[in-house]
Amino acid sequence: MITSAFSLSMPETRSSSVVFASPHSGREYSAGFLTQSVLDDVTIRSSEDAFVDQLFADAPSFGAPLLMATAPRAYVDLNRSPDELDPALIKGIRTVSHNPRIVSGLGVVPRVVANGRCIYRGKLSLDDVQGRLRRCWQPYHDQLSSLLADSHAQFGEAILIDCHSMPHEALDSVARTMPCRPEVVLGDRFGASASREVMDMLEAAFTAEGLRVVRNVPFAGAYTTQHYGRPSRNQHVVQVEIDRSLYMNEQLIRPNGNFKAMKAAMNRVIAKVTEFGQPKQRLAAE
Repeated sequence: MITSAFSLSMPETRSSSVVFASPHSGREYSAGFLTQSVLDDVTIRSSEDAFVDQLFADAPSFGAPLLMATAPRAYVDLNRSPDELDPALIKGIRTVSHNPRIVSGLGVVPRVVANGRCIYRGKLSLDDVQGRLRRCWQPYHDQLSSLLADSHAQFGEAILIDCHSMPHEALDSVARTMPCRPEVVLGDRFGASASREVMDMLEAAFTAEGLRVVRNVPFAGAYTTQHYGRPSRNQHVVQVEIDRSLYMNEQLIRPNGNFKAMKAAMNRVIAKVTEFGQPKQRLAAE
């Protein structure tokens, strides 16, 4: 049984309204969960945003908290609504909508990993699923809500950077219609979850590192951006998707030779983002 939902790395002093979170980089696969699955130890990790938490690990040294999942995405997806329950996986659940994520097996407790490979032999009990939500999903979101509330209390605003990675082939269809293949996708649900000012700042920070950036296509943001993004209330959420091939071997799920350089680039991005969230910087710009 997996009981740990997340780990939290806090700065000595919070100097920025920015919060970083990595909901899909959890890699604590319990023996019990692996026994439940039909997949081998590598394949079950194929939908994990491996090493994203390490890319952003230095955020606290720039004055911002870093919330990192420990529960694997294959066990419970922290970037899904708790009511996205899959009747094809969970006993006793009726089909109540045609949510495309649920239909494809990517509900809050996933039925499949990357490339549609099934995780389990049969169905799960509703008690099992509700236990996962209670032990993992709820504590993670309670902590995230608390961090955003703290940002509001201290700075009058909150900026959440929701950190993810994407398979290199995820952009194959998009790349055919663009002059250059994107390497970073910034999602703000087409302006619904963050202000243009925040998006412009983020795009400039990644572009300054030589990375090709697009917005919202093909990833505009999921539950976290939709639920927490309230720019009219000075709460901004942007989902960041980074091409995994830039820093890891996707087949072996290991950092590649560019990992160190990529981490250094992310530190420079973090520095600019957290600086943007410092009150003195915002006041000086106004």
